[in-house]
Amino acid sequence: MNYVATNKAPAAIGPYSQAISLDNMIFTSGQIGLTSEGVLIEGGVKEQTKQVLTNLSEVLKEAGSSLSKVVKTTVFLANMEDFAEINKIYADFFGNHKPARSTVAVKTLPLNVSIEIEAIAVK
Repeated sequence: MNYVATNKAPAAIGPYSQAISLDNMIFTSGQIGLTSEGVLIEGGVKEQTKQVLTNLSEVLKEAGSSLSKVVKTTVFLANMEDFAEINKIYADFFGNHKPARSTVAVKTLPLNVSIEIEAIAVK
């Protein structure tokens, strides 16, 4: 088991790793709309979703993978009314690749962000 860390995505804001690599699998922690410097991105769910997926991509890259090798994501939304809007951005980032996905509405996310996404990928 290896801990994955990159300075191209925000550092963990708690006692956890950005990701864990085990054999050919990568398990990421949830990414939120923070810049790599740890600053919350300005704007709404649209801007946050782009930053979340950028962060996720950087963590996967550091682990030897990419968005095209994601097998499952879990999306946590503070407002399910944002579902259609985030789907457009999500589709732009993943292109023709369509990993399995769950989307869950939650009451509150860390730092009161609108979206958080975690992923499982292969190398």
